[in-house]
Amino acid sequence: MSRHATGTRTGSEQALAVYLELRARPASAFDDVADGLGLSADDRLRCRAELATLGLIEPAQTVVEPDVALVRLLQRERDRLEHRLAETSRAQTTLATLAGPFLRAGALPRSEVDVEVVADLARVRQELAALTDAVRVSVHSMHTGSVRREDMAAELIRDRALTDRGVRVHAMYSRRVSSVPDMAQHLEERAALGVELRLSPVVPMNMVLADENFALLPTDPHDPDSATILARGPGLVRSYLALYAYCWQTAGRYGDADKPERGGDGLSDQQRAALRMLASGIKDEQIAKNLGVSLRTVSRLLSEVMHELGAASRFEAGVKAARMGLLDGEGEA
Repeated sequence: MSRHATGTRTGSEQALAVYLELRARPASAFDDVADGLGLSADDRLRCRAELATLGLIEPAQTVVEPDVALVRLLQRERDRLEHRLAETSRAQTTLATLAGPFLRAGALPRSEVDVEVVADLARVRQELAALTDAVRVSVHSMHTGSVRREDMAAELIRDRALTDRGVRVHAMYSRRVSSVPDMAQHLEERAALGVELRLSPVVPMNMVLADENFALLPTDPHDPDSATILARGPGLVRSYLALYAYCWQTAGRYGDADKPERGGDGLSDQQRAALRMLASGIKDEQIAKNLGVSLRTVSRLLSEVMHELGAASRFEAGVKAARMGLLDGEGEA
């Protein structure tokens, strides 16, 4: 190869020529190859730097295969990117820590979501008292059991303050509390103040919701003495309102539902079992498997249940069954 021909190459072409020569003559040194190609001192420095940057030669002038060099190059780029992302994450965390109070101060109250776990009962009572002054539209509550006797008077005071301001108050209780003398009297007093009451065979948890911005919930729905969650912000509260609305529709009106509705006496054990599984959200296929019958038989059983309960849909059948106590053994024969 002539010196003149080599001199007409661009920098990258020269680097390629050096690399090809090094691969063809692995025992040759870089400078020997450069001399053979007639490269100037500047050209060989440029070629050495370019090949090293691409990973095609190592510091000891060892030639690296192209596929190996490519993998290494991609790995370096990935490491660099991961380092950059880590730096960005740290900067974001620092910024959020420093600027967070200012960002929250400038945000609309309805856009915030705030969750706090409170174990102090006195603090919970304070929050309920403060809620009485803050609520503007509605308060929804559900109770799995009886209200503490020491809390009854305070609850009636809150009821009076809310209903006097035109706030709509809904309260849902487990049906069994109406048989407790103190609670029966308390329910009468709440109803007299204008509170809308309903009784349900099953109440999933204790809950207090105010407007669309406040929720008071247990950390453990099965333990009434567990710590309490205070949640603020419509992003969370609207979901609990949807749950409450469903439970409210399945509950019976206070006064009309002191006793379960009569009905369902003609249901067979198999029909009752199918009804309970339907109300639990189990699909027809699984009901058939559990009962050891065909899908057609399940469809017939549920049609017979709807007819017996006077329900126009499966959902209505579930609602009526809950009111009659057919789902928890409280129905009257």
